[in-house]
Amino acid sequence: MKADSMLEKCRVGLPWLMVLVLAGCASHGPAPVSDRGGAPDRSAAPPAGPHPGYYVVQPGDTLLGISRRVGVALQDLVIWNGLTSPNQIVAGQELRIVPPDGAAQVRPIQPPEGAEVRPVTPGGAPVGAPPYKDGPRGGRVPYTDQAWNQAQAADRGAAPATPPEAPKETPPAVPAASSDWIWPAEGKVISGFGDGNGKGIDIAGKAGDPVLATAGGKVVYAGSGLRGYGKLVIIKHDDSFLSAYAHNRLLLVNEGQAVTKGQKIAELGNTDSDRPKLHFEIRRQGKPVDPMKYLPSR
Repeated sequence: MKADSMLEKCRVGLPWLMVLVLAGCASHGPAPVSDRGGAPDRSAAPPAGPHPGYYVVQPGDTLLGISRRVGVALQDLVIWNGLTSPNQIVAGQELRIVPPDGAAQVRPIQPPEGAEVRPVTPGGAPVGAPPYKDGPRGGRVPYTDQAWNQAQAADRGAAPATPPEAPKETPPAVPAASSDWIWPAEGKVISGFGDGNGKGIDIAGKAGDPVLATAGGKVVYAGSGLRGYGKLVIIKHDDSFLSAYAHNRLLLVNEGQAVTKGQKIAELGNTDSDRPKLHFEIRRQGKPVDPMKYLPSR
């Protein structure tokens, strides 16, 4: 009887035992593989790389960051890719990072920040340059009659370095009569004609004293290129007479400028001199003459 009861219990429990065993085996087996014969899934494949000479924009990229990464100027990236703004890029966009067709990189020159930029005149002098010229044009040369003639004959050659400040007028004729000349400075004569220099007279004064045109005419030289004369002005009065004013500290007229009798043309100084003074000459037909014969008596 007991044997029949045990057999009955085994018959009932055996199916449940088999279910548990199969379940345990299934939990350690490999996942099922399904092959439906369709095309392979390409959505997970990595994107193709950029073409040679190009860079693919990544999320979060900026044009400035790309410029630094690839070592190309920001302005070149904008030009090569036809961008109207450095912000005109999107993720996935290909940017050219080499010059098109091997063209050279051309970048406009930008002046340094804060630098002053002034237009240049056709003659090469910047607009707004100082109105007066005190320096020599081509170096200083020793005094010779030839050098003097070249200096005073400048009006027959090149045009004046700067436009005249006063309207051009025909210089008045200057006769030999002393009443038609004035003294170029107020000081006393400290060296006469033939006293050592042999070319003119020296008039004492203080630095900065006015130097006046002894008669009307045209400035044919203003500079310091003739050694021994310092800053020098030469005025042509007519076809016969010239007057010269040397050792000035400042020149107030330009070559080619018309001046009137008594006009302030310079400030007395001591350039190429051991003391402040005005060296004054009058030349007739190119030869020095005694200015005392032409200046009014004091």
